[in-house]
Amino acid sequence: MSGIKDKVVLVTGASSGIGEATARLLAEQGAKVVVGARRTDRLDKLVADITAKGGTAKAKTVDVTSLAQVQAFADFAREAFGRVDVIVNNSGVMPLAPVSAMKIDEWERMIDVNIRGVLYGVAAVLPEMKARGSGQIVNVASIAAHLVMPTAAVYCATKHAVWAFSEGLRQENPDIRVTTISPGVVATELGDDISDPATRDMLVGLRKAALTPDAIARAVSYAIAQPDDVEVNEVVVRPTASPL
Repeated sequence: MSGIKDKVVLVTGASSGIGEATARLLAEQGAKVVVGARRTDRLDKLVADITAKGGTAKAKTVDVTSLAQVQAFADFAREAFGRVDVIVNNSGVMPLAPVSAMKIDEWERMIDVNIRGVLYGVAAVLPEMKARGSGQIVNVASIAAHLVMPTAAVYCATKHAVWAFSEGLRQENPDIRVTTISPGVVATELGDDISDPATRDMLVGLRKAALTPDAIARAVSYAIAQPDDVEVNEVVVRPTASPL
């Protein structure tokens, strides 16, 4: 993993699930990881675990719906390590429900975290990467960027937006590597905030065939580890048994 060693990698949504697994794996492979999320206690534990195993990690609380906080997160990494080589925009929420349930607050939360959070992450690192002429942006979308299901209309819309934005970003910036990771069903805390009982039960059924977060971490690692002249544009990772 010579393409990963000593790279400074920001990971949002790192307090659990895919973000935590990604931070752990990249640190094991020699990256200097800077982890961010809202749950500071979990971040502190993650940093302590990584450090105890000989890795390098730092943590900063960040709410990705705040441009100022995301900018401060990136600035924190630069102050600690001098630069940002990669950002993994992983934070996401998935409070699924039928549109007719009119859960407008949940729609707005998905737009704020899933779309604005990615845009703010890019805004915090792109100027530096352009000035240097190198860098990598990894945006975690979803299989929901490629298909639409009942109860997931808004969530699918936000993840398709991530996919579309990432493709436009790639086309505009031939000096920056842009990767979209689209996980299928993964056993994480995503969806724990579903307030619609029928939809919650549906998700439980889907997760009978689910990946572990480590599977997605390996996909992120694969994309980062490639030589600078190789850009992995998109990785779709599904459970073998999944019909979706």
